[in-house]
Amino acid sequence: VLSKGIALYGRSQQKNPYRTQFVTSLVIYFLGDLSAQNISGEKYNPVRTGRALVISAFSSIPSYKWFMFLNDHFNYPSKILSLATKVIVNQIIFAPIFNTYFFGMQSLLSGDSLPEVWERIRRTVPTSLINSVKFWPAVTAFSFTFIEPQYRSIFAGGVAIGWQTYLSYLNRTAE
Repeated sequence: VLSKGIALYGRSQQKNPYRTQFVTSLVIYFLGDLSAQNISGEKYNPVRTGRALVISAFSSIPSYKWFMFLNDHFNYPSKILSLATKVIVNQIIFAPIFNTYFFGMQSLLSGDSLPEVWERIRRTVPTSLINSVKFWPAVTAFSFTFIEPQYRSIFAGGVAIGWQTYLSYLNRTAE
């Protein structure tokens, strides 16, 4: 059953990549936020989940395009150089932009003023980037080494549920 589901996902990814990415992203953010709320032990907050879904909706396609860009570029004769470049470029460019977007939008969608949004970014992004460097390079390297392009998003998505849980938790502690 699992292999049929994976095959179905792969076909959907090849036939309708944007729609597949959009839906996949919504599921990942939904599960990540639910998990973070469950860990906190507080009563479920559907508005908070709604914010996560809005953030997901606006980031899903740009994130997909970014990873396809990485897939299509930095391909050198040396596989190790190619992989190292993709991992480094991802950490230097994508991680700061995405984390700033995530925490900034969480704050903005919560009704914070622009100075409050900036303060949230200032308090959360450096910590998230430090922890990102400890986590995502290995995931990215594994993905680009062993996972076919049409399955990378679902692989990274499974891992990202844990990461989204962490980001949601970090965001909550900064509120």
